[in-house]
Amino acid sequence: MERKTETRAAYPHFLAIPTRWMDNDVYGHVNNVVYYSYFDTVVNRYLIDQGVLDIQNSPVIGLVVTTNCHYFAPVAFPDEVEAGLRVVHLGNSSVRYEIGLFLKNSETPAAVGQFTHVYVNRASGRPGPLPAELRAVLEKLLVPSKS
Repeated sequence: MERKTETRAAYPHFLAIPTRWMDNDVYGHVNNVVYYSYFDTVVNRYLIDQGVLDIQNSPVIGLVVTTNCHYFAPVAFPDEVEAGLRVVHLGNSSVRYEIGLFLKNSETPAAVGQFTHVYVNRASGRPGPLPAELRAVLEKLLVPSKS
């Protein structure tokens, strides 16, 4: 994934996420594992805010089955990350999200990641079709993949 092909305009939804003192590692920048928590935060916050995820009671839940991240520039406390979110694949029971992590006033991302949720019935753990309400909310973020 080339950084120069990614800009803020490629992401239809954004969430500001403040870094925390504990996010920095001994090298003075946000540790790589923290980026994955930013990914979870922007996706799940979007779904909750859209009314399609009740973390305690939703009959279907998304399980992460694959994830990756490409790092382009360091992020460090006290930076604020602006997480851009888009959907690049919407299947019968799965969705692939791409997330761009931008520093304030930057048009190019410090990192770009993706992960795939497979939606399963909470009780049985078996994959099933995305509920219509969830699909409609995800379709708002659907853009063609560049990868």
